[in-house]
Amino acid sequence: MIYLDHAANTKVDKEVLDKYYDTALNYYGNPNANHEFGKKSQQLIEDSTKTIADMLDILPEEIIYTSGATESNNLAIKGICERYKNYGKHILVSCLEHTSIIASATIMAELGFEVELIPVDKNGLINIETLKQMIRKDTILVSVCSVDSELGLVQPIEEIGKLLKEYPNTYFHSDASQSIGKVTINYKDVDLITIAPHKFYGTNDMGILVKKKDVGLKPIINGGRSTTVYRSGTPNVPGIAATACALKKAIENQKQRYEYAKKLNKKIIDYIKQYDFIHINNTEASMPFTINFSIKGIKSQDVVDYLSKKEIYLSSKTSCCPIGTPSKLIYALTKDKSLASTSIRLSISHTTREEEIEEFINEFDKYIKELKNNGKI
Repeated sequence: MIYLDHAANTKVDKEVLDKYYDTALNYYGNPNANHEFGKKSQQLIEDSTKTIADMLDILPEEIIYTSGATESNNLAIKGICERYKNYGKHILVSCLEHTSIIASATIMAELGFEVELIPVDKNGLINIETLKQMIRKDTILVSVCSVDSELGLVQPIEEIGKLLKEYPNTYFHSDASQSIGKVTINYKDVDLITIAPHKFYGTNDMGILVKKKDVGLKPIINGGRSTTVYRSGTPNVPGIAATACALKKAIENQKQRYEYAKKLNKKIIDYIKQYDFIHINNTEASMPFTINFSIKGIKSQDVVDYLSKKEIYLSSKTSCCPIGTPSKLIYALTKDKSLASTSIRLSISHTTREEEIEEFINEFDKYIKELKNNGKI
């Protein structure tokens, strides 16, 4: 089995899973309980939170634990809009956002907010001057993912943050699900940051929303005590401990993982370039972990299905989008519906072996020959 869909989900690191297992067995006291066993769990949360805060260069009290990136994105968009609606009802969202961002913004539009999509240039990047022209006096939120899930485009988050500091009533959110542990970005001028541990070899039951200390937020989940007033619910002690372990490993090993991904990326891109009927959708702004291409005239799902039968697993687009629909992200970049309907995403990792890439190339070659023999290309 060859897994080339790490942008969708990563295999839990064994050390991280061991941490989760050990914590679940030994720290099952409710951290909100008023007894020593519960306080033992609370202390582990505090220690883990400090580790996470140190890795992200933020304050421990700025961390909100959630069930995943989707909840974090919902809390960021809805929480800011509801908290600061008296300042204005204009929202700017990049055209490359995850479905949970677009869906949350759509809900706010139904409640009377005005939502505009920020376009990207030919390299897939937000143009600072274009963004500046779109900001209005009543703009209360700008949401731009630091790296998108299909093209791996690294956005100018630091420049956007500096620009938005000129607008005190405009808050800046960035979905960093695809960037944490892969690329270094300075988030000091970002007000809210979404983090997904399952993208960096953590567990699937956890998410984080970083909310800077001077930023307000209206909760969307209400109830009893938790680690923060902004999100109620019994804290997920093993998930928090495992997340701290996963984040520490990801950041400490980020550089070598990046260099290894560059090596594999070059091998794949050099191979794909030999075919003039294959269009590479990545731009110079893409990070090496994500390779996106389109085979002209061949539906994405046909490619995915063929390779799946060979136990090689990749995807046509982000996993939360309906099967058989064109990629909105590829269309936003290329303005070409045929490319958006035929795009393939191959996402690699430090766990991807070179021999796995060789096997992918061999099987892909067979598929291309089959298409040629059948007169499809």
